[in-house]
Amino acid sequence: MSELPALPVTFRPSRTRAVLVSTGVAILVVLTTVVMLLEQLGPGERLSFILTGALIFGVLLMLARPKVVADESGVTVVNIASSRRLAWAEILQVNLRPGDPWVFLNLSDGTSLPALGIQPGIAKHRAIEDARALRALAEARSTGHPEEHQA
Repeated sequence: MSELPALPVTFRPSRTRAVLVSTGVAILVVLTTVVMLLEQLGPGERLSFILTGALIFGVLLMLARPKVVADESGVTVVNIASSRRLAWAEILQVNLRPGDPWVFLNLSDGTSLPALGIQPGIAKHRAIEDARALRALAEARSTGHPEEHQA
């Protein structure tokens, strides 16, 4: 097995995030530029176009928010509209099966938590590596003796 990543470590879909943020900026800039060039628009219409661009940008920023942060005491899963802190012992299994849109964490309470911070959308190879790293960390740390599992 490969060496465990140094903690703290943040997993996030960097390429997807870059696409979403740059698209949001482009939409906001284009709408604002067009509004300023159209002289026949009144102030209210201009404002509504700019606010629409800002709203689209805000939605794309929310979609770019997901990440998984692992540290010594556990994992923080930040999804689009929520965040949840988990102790290592709560994570029973880290799954990324073929066709899954993102990693799922099977938890000790019998539930499954989606972790959108590791998703194979644009960078499939990277997502698989990140899922393996998080799985190795969870397996090493959930036993209560992480020092036994470090390389």
